[in-house]
Amino acid sequence: MPLLSIEKLEVFYGDFQALAGVSLGLESGQTISIIGANGAGKSTLLRAIVGLNTQKRGAVHYDGRDITRWRADLIARTGITMVPEGRRLFPSLSVEDNLLMGTASGRPGPWTLEAVYDLFPRLRELRQMLSARLSGGQQQMVAIGRALMTNPRVLLCDEISLGLAPKVIADIYQCFEAIRHSGLSVILIEQNVVQACAAAQYIYCLLEGRISLQGDPKTLSMDEISAAYFGTGAAA
Repeated sequence: MPLLSIEKLEVFYGDFQALAGVSLGLESGQTISIIGANGAGKSTLLRAIVGLNTQKRGAVHYDGRDITRWRADLIARTGITMVPEGRRLFPSLSVEDNLLMGTASGRPGPWTLEAVYDLFPRLRELRQMLSARLSGGQQQMVAIGRALMTNPRVLLCDEISLGLAPKVIADIYQCFEAIRHSGLSVILIEQNVVQACAAAQYIYCLLEGRISLQGDPKTLSMDEISAAYFGTGAAA
């Protein structure tokens, strides 16, 4: 049984249907990527998982429990944490204070301040700096570190490469090797198809709120992925 499973999920914003019958599974220790163009429903899917979209049908099961209708705070305490698009740091707080906000979940585990500083050594040097003064890449490191300090079992990452230089993206994605080795299960939302395929063991492509392609990225051709991404041809 998958650690996290989504079954025929439909999500609405008023009369607009953003997701239509999406089903997927995440195994313990697995990393999956969800790709798709702007408006495909990627962020909506993550928000539905963590309880931020309440107008929905279908089911979300986590660790054998149906959490479809749970409040967002209760879901967070069970061990599902999201790194939101745009990072959402507290600009008036220091790097370290932003990281410590992750301990509010009260979950014990291996991710401490020192563990985060070992993962991102630059943050140790910047620990007393206000987060508003950091570069975009440094802020993203803080956002990931804060999420890790909740000691999650499932880490959801929404567009963590958005707006960052290629070198910074490469540095941030390097950390996911250590994160994966720690046993975390990860869902990555990415528009960068090459990066998404390199980071994940399995990918899903969303097109207009539906899954247009899924599979092991090593077995999928770029032509198949492109057709599913842009809707230019039939995809399995």
